[in-house]
This record gives sequence, C-alpha cells and structure tokens, in this order.
Amino acid sequence: MTQPEAPHHTSRLSGFYQKSVAERTALLAAWAALNAAEIETLHAGLSVAQADKMVENVVGVYNLPLGIGTNFVVNGRDLLVPMAVEEPSVIAAVSYAARLARSGGGFQTGSTRSVMIAQVQLLGVPDMEQATARILAAQPALLAAANTSPSIAAQGGGPLEIEVRCLPVTPTVPMLVVHLLFDTLDAMGANAVNTAAETIAPQLEALSGGHALLRILSNLSDRRRAWAEVTIPAATFATPENDGNAVIHGIAHANAFAVADPYRAATHNKGILNGIDAVAVATGNDWRAIEAGAHAYAARDGQYRALTEWRVIADKQPPPSKTVEQPSGSGPWLYGRLELPLAAGIVGGATRAHPTAQLSLKLLGVQHARELSEVMAAVGLAQNLAALRALASEGIQQGHMTLHARQVALAAGASGSTVDSIAAQLVAEGQIRVERARELLS
Repeated sequence: MTQPEAPHHTSRLSGFYQKSVAERTALLAAWAALNAAEIETLHAGLSVAQADKMVENVVGVYNLPLGIGTNFVVNGRDLLVPMAVEEPSVIAAVSYAARLARSGGGFQTGSTRSVMIAQVQLLGVPDMEQATARILAAQPALLAAANTSPSIAAQGGGPLEIEVRCLPVTPTVPMLVVHLLFDTLDAMGANAVNTAAETIAPQLEALSGGHALLRILSNLSDRRRAWAEVTIPAATFATPENDGNAVIHGIAHANAFAVADPYRAATHNKGILNGIDAVAVATGNDWRAIEAGAHAYAARDGQYRALTEWRVIADKQPPPSKTVEQPSGSGPWLYGRLELPLAAGIVGGATRAHPTAQLSLKLLGVQHARELSEVMAAVGLAQNLAALRALASEGIQQGHMTLHARQVALAAGASGSTVDSIAAQLVAEGQIRVERARELLS
C-alpha cells in the first residue's frame, strides 16, 4: 500500500461511537471528500430497481448496518474501514484492537500476486504419465489460448503457468487435473479464469486422450494470499484489573489452543472472518469464496488449525516500514501474524454494480485489489486480537452482551431513545432477555 496519507487525516477518532449518525457522516464526508449524491447513497444504499438488475426474482432489498472501523494504521497510513455486519460488538472490538496496535506502529501487511487457479478435470485418460508430459510440453500453446481477457492482458495480467496433478484414487475413477494459473490483477477473477478453462479444455482432451468434465476455478486461492503482522508492547494491555504481561501470555496460550484443537480453531477462525467478511460485504466482494478459501487453507496440513500466530517476544524487531514513529524500549512484546488466501477485487461484479460498495472503496482509498486484501488481513488480525484479549482477561461476554442488549430492546419493540434506556436497564439487572425488555416497556 503506497498511497500517501494526507497530513490532516487520522483514523484515531476518539468518541466516534458517541456521536450521532449525522455527525459521523459529516466526518466521513470530510475524510473522503464525499459529494451530496455520495452522502445520499451512504444513507439510501441499494434501490430495488438496482437490485432487480443484479440478481433474479427480486422482491425487495435486505439492508445491513454499515459501520466504520476506526483507529487503523496500515503500513503507516491511517484508514477508516467500512464494515457491513449485523453482529453487535464486531466493529467496537476491531476499533479497540486497532487502537492497541497503534502503540506498536500499527499493522504491517503484504500480499502475493493476484493469481487464481482454474481446474480442468480429465476423465478416462489412458496413460496418465504420457498425458502429463504432452500437456506440459504444450504449455506455450495452452497459455496463448487461455489469454481470453483482453482487458486483463492489457494491464499485464493473464495466464502464467500450467500444472498437472494426478488423482489415481478417488471415490469413482482415476482423474488427471490440470491447473491453469491466471493473474487476474484487480478483479476477483471468477469469470476470467472460468472462461480460460473452458477455452483450453478441448486442447487438453486432445493431448490427454481423456474427456474434460469440470472446468472451473478453485476457491482455495493459495497462490493469492495476504498477510498482516503487528507487534504491541505488553504495557499497552495493562489495566487496573489486568497485568499487561499476563494478558499477552494469555493471548499466546489461547492461540496455541486453537492451533492444537480443531474445536477451538473453528470459533477462533470464525472470529477472524467476522472482520474480513464485513469488509468484503461492504466492498461488494464474495465473502463466501473468501471463507471457503480460508477454511480450506486452515486444514492444509491435514488438521484444521488457527490461521493466526501469536507469541511473546523479548524485543520488538525493526518494522518493514519506518513511516510511523515506533515506540522504544525493551519487551516483552506481543507479536501476531495472520496469513490466508484472499481473493478480493475492486473491479467487476458487485464492486461496480452496488453503489454502497463503490462508496466503501472510496472511503478506504485503495487503488488495487492487493491493497484491499491487505486491509482485510489487517482487519482479520485485529478482530482476532480483540477476541483473544477479552478471553484472556475479563471474558468475552461482558462487552458483547452490553451491545447485544440494544438488539434485545429493539426486538421487544423499543424505538428511539427508549432503546438505549431499556438496554441500560437490562445490563444493570443482568437480564438481557426479550421478555424482560417487554416488561420494562410496558
């Protein structure tokens, strides 16, 4: 991420949650230079007429809250992160974790090229070894035929390589699977790689002597990964109730539990995706594809594990970026890293068809798909940090249930200022139940 930060921009918006919607909107308008039409889009969202052109059998529009993750510094640049999510505490938690990360200079991120994998499944191949040799020998011709997207090719993307995998034992018959590696650049790329796979399938049939059945992308986009790292001093985690050193060791132990145990890892990784999915939805990306790739990657060694690494280190290592002033002093420090497949795009599909997705991308200020994937990785790592910090200190329910109380009040029929007063009473009583909220309303 190389876009320079405007000197007056800071994502450290103290008390943002206490402001009215109008006040928050005004801050965003100043941040991203939104015009009147964009502000209206922020509040109105997708129209039924627009929705009718996006999917089939439209009867209405289902709205999600769009909130802002604050306090983020990613590669030295302050960011406000749009997040579309219905679950209470997600945005509050990620904003809190991003504030913790600022004390260590924020998040450092990186990514690979935007390489997607198209698969062609070949059945009835008479000689697997001979077919493999023929296909690999024909790689230049296959890549030329697979160069089916002029717009991607014009920007330097397109097909890169052919790989062949033999699956001698399956529940039905032996199979030969050809992988086409394709750099989709700023697109998520499903349509581009699927078209390329369809195009080369007849050639693969002729080369192998087999029959091409499936010709489709893989959502395990392990050649298209993003990662985020953070290093935070133990003192940042200190509170009157908690020793900072004890908290960071607790975080490391909680992560070790998720590395070793798939039952813990499932919930651990779900928390990571709470943040990543919310950014994906806000920017019009396919969150289901991202989830599929993440979970498959978490099981890549044969056991489902945590996607993160958290450990206590004695001293902070020099960060890759010097754009943010780094605190000095010796450890202990908490080091965290998240790496996962992240196929996100900023062109095509809903990213261009959905007006709020376009607005979200403008708020983020990303120029390329790789930048967006890196922001998502930073948000996922922050979301995980917030959850582990809570688990390792006061417990995760305290803050979550406080925010959940507002949803309970709404479900009971409260409106306007009554929502907050009913929610406060539910929290004070420790009875966050719809039945009790109805009693208080009556």
